[in-house]
Amino acid sequence: MDSVKIDPGGAGPSDIAPASYRPRLVDERMRAALRTMPATVVEGPRACGKTWTGRQFAASAVYLDERANAALAAGMDPASILDGATPRLLDEWQLAPAVWNAMRRACDARGLRGQFILTGSADPPDDITRHSGAGRIMRVPMRTMSLFESGESSGDVSLQGLIDGEACTAADAGLSLGDVLALACRGGWPQQLDADLPTAAAAASAYLDEISRTDVSRVDGVERDPMRVRRLLASIARNVATEVRHTVLAADSAAAGEPPLERRTVACYLAALRRLFVVEEIPAWRPHIASRAQARNAAKIHFVDPSLTAAALRTTVDTLLRNLSFVGRLFESMALRDLQVYAEANRCSLSHYRDSHHLEVDAIVEHADGRWAAAEIKLGGPDAIDKGAKSLLRLRAKLEGGRTSPPARLAVITATGYAYERPDGVCVVPLTSLRP
Repeated sequence: MDSVKIDPGGAGPSDIAPASYRPRLVDERMRAALRTMPATVVEGPRACGKTWTGRQFAASAVYLDERANAALAAGMDPASILDGATPRLLDEWQLAPAVWNAMRRACDARGLRGQFILTGSADPPDDITRHSGAGRIMRVPMRTMSLFESGESSGDVSLQGLIDGEACTAADAGLSLGDVLALACRGGWPQQLDADLPTAAAAASAYLDEISRTDVSRVDGVERDPMRVRRLLASIARNVATEVRHTVLAADSAAAGEPPLERRTVACYLAALRRLFVVEEIPAWRPHIASRAQARNAAKIHFVDPSLTAAALRTTVDTLLRNLSFVGRLFESMALRDLQVYAEANRCSLSHYRDSHHLEVDAIVEHADGRWAAAEIKLGGPDAIDKGAKSLLRLRAKLEGGRTSPPARLAVITATGYAYERPDGVCVVPLTSLRP
């Protein structure tokens, strides 16, 4: 059993908690999950900090790998893995999926809350978790760090506060557009927060290399060509923050001397990338509209972190500053990452809106109690802010007379500048001043 590393734990969580742990917004959801269910499953992209967060709450840990799965399949008693001080961390459990049913049975036998923390950087096939976790398991999504978590947002404006009608004011953080783009290219990976930009960019590129070479094939056992995966990743990056069709991604993936990918191949690759939590889609919002406009239902595609967009295109801040039309979409993707983190911290959902009359709104944040806010994401400047505000006001007008309640708040999220409320009631909020 030397293939399974076991930390015996002891008196409590402080025994294995990392000394330099940075508090995360997901921490409160972890506490709630451990108080509620026997097992908590933390899911998110590799290197986003799941293991450190799991160790922060665990009293003992076991770090699993494929050899552990082989040992379990050969008849090893899973009690040697599951027994230990609780909460017991089962790190990267999907690499030894045979532990799932043993964990589920242990939850039933013990009848206690807060027994296990499972972390995973890939969503396993359905047949692995076919025995239900209902009543035993709570899933907690985890992402890369937002600007507020990494200390690069002042947090003067609260997303929940906006929905509640609080004031919207914040000083200018003094950052240039280049500074904000550097934060996007560095990304929110915990291990890269203190790295210089070339080091962080190299790490993001290596991340995609490893995804292409190994992870995308290992996730479901289907062998895939790393170079073709890399071409698709570059195509996704070129079309980030759009409602791009699989046929467009396929055609855009063509390389010199190489044919484009087939549409079915793109769909298969995307499914694997979603299961690795590398690529995600922002769903469309479908309100009831009194006008004749028809809401569209296509999702927008994004990488889980903006640094992966820059890495897939092998671009730099200087290059980006010469292509402001693309920079707008990169910044939108960065802002949506933060909005996802803040929305989840407030039990809200995130979507986008587009209709047949060509009205688009980048983000709809919907609270569990039915209240919602809408946001347009712009780099900044009076003209862009005015354009964003007009789109938001048009959306509000379209909903008048329908069954959907009016928005609690409208906001334009910018890259730089001050936070303030316009005479028309639309808030202007720099991303570097936003918090949950």
